[in-house]
Amino acid sequence: MADAPSEPTLSVRGLTKRYGDTVALADVDLAVRGGEFVAVVGPSGCGKSTLLRVLSGLEDRFEGRAAVDGDDVREGGSDAVGMVFQEPRLLPWTDVRGNVAVGLPADVDAADPDARARIDELIRIVGLGGFAERRPAELSGGMKQRVSLARGLAYDPSVLLLDEPFSALDRLTKHEQQDHLSDACAERGTTVVLVTHDVEEAAYLADRVVVLGDQPGRVETVVDVDADRPRERTDEDLLAVRARIVEALGV
Repeated sequence: MADAPSEPTLSVRGLTKRYGDTVALADVDLAVRGGEFVAVVGPSGCGKSTLLRVLSGLEDRFEGRAAVDGDDVREGGSDAVGMVFQEPRLLPWTDVRGNVAVGLPADVDAADPDARARIDELIRIVGLGGFAERRPAELSGGMKQRVSLARGLAYDPSVLLLDEPFSALDRLTKHEQQDHLSDACAERGTTVVLVTHDVEEAAYLADRVVVLGDQPGRVETVVDVDADRPRERTDEDLLAVRARIVEALGV
């Protein structure tokens, strides 16, 4: 007899979230497997960021169930969840190494040799080798976002939630950061949920793209991205995926 399928790393069932009389999300179902990269797209106000806030445990008043590693987020969820926001939010008075260290678990001493080695490895993974002692004022916008990504990974999360982390970057820098994200998460086997307005970004990075409809947010369709990695942005398979996403969005 075949083994029963394991519990997904992220599980959302019948999720409905209200803000007063406004329904942000309505009856959302979603399951994300360990190590999978899922992008969530949809029009403004459809509840994409709300979905991340629920999964991260920042929102605990909702209908339905949301679980990380089988643990209900309203009961503490999982400690192995990291989140990266649109703005880097770096501490200006410390250097890159110090900002990444902020993401370490509370019981880890950043001065410990093992912790320092872990921080330096993350700095290398996101492409900032040689910049560990630079302060935020000495970094470009793209470099600051790499620091934010390294900080999000410092806790060694099994799940990484990203809320449009590259939306403020120019096209070239955005492409560079997308590649750093993809490489870092693939190297660590991280489960990722990325919220984005960028259809090209979703198709390039994700294994699946979840398309939410207009308010209240509902899952309209899920588009599988059957393209080998590493990927080329001009690959015909990715162009076809982008076309399917655009069609599902109705734009």
